[in-house]
Amino acid sequence: MLNRHGADQWLPATLVAVPVMVACAWLAGGGESGWWLPFAITLLAWAGFCAFFRDPPRSPDPGDPRAWLSPADGRVSGVERHASHPATDGPALVIRIFLSVLDVHVNRVPWDGEVVLREHRPGQYLDARAAEGARVNESLLVGLRTTRGVRWGVRLVAGAIARRIVCTARVGDRVHRGARMGLIKFGSTTELIVPDALGVPLVRVGDRVIGGVTPLVRSEDQVV
Repeated sequence: MLNRHGADQWLPATLVAVPVMVACAWLAGGGESGWWLPFAITLLAWAGFCAFFRDPPRSPDPGDPRAWLSPADGRVSGVERHASHPATDGPALVIRIFLSVLDVHVNRVPWDGEVVLREHRPGQYLDARAAEGARVNESLLVGLRTTRGVRWGVRLVAGAIARRIVCTARVGDRVHRGARMGLIKFGSTTELIVPDALGVPLVRVGDRVIGGVTPLVRSEDQVV
């Protein structure tokens, strides 16, 4: 399945690729030589677009109801503690995930909550793998609140290639663990931000994670 938010990329690519490949097949049927090279290049380019915007179904593990899930596929590039963060209104644990162009780019909700903040910040487009890029690049902070009033957030950060952040979560929406919440196009970073006292991180820098599946933090019952 392809994500609908990437339709303005994969649909035009399909409308161009299909006629080109049909024309190449027609030339092959007519005995023309050299048809295979443009056919192969077109097929690979089109397949690359479709692969980037793939949207596989995901189901969170119901066996661990205290697990805060990864908001994205990729590799953990940072596990940091901040003295203060706007998403939590206090000390925060920030787990940063880098998404390469080969990863699924659909962002998912780590925990049930109500959206209470959407804060877009213009910025640069440095390499999203670097800590500096995470600080100064264009970003969208989505702040949420649990049913017990605990503040947390997800931050979507653009990168050197990613130039468009799509987020479907709006202030006032109630969202649920594992549900789709957006897409960052062509390489990016996604952060999970939770209160520092929430629990112990379950991942380290360099770990591979899967959005909507991999637990990043396990919370204490009394906290949430």
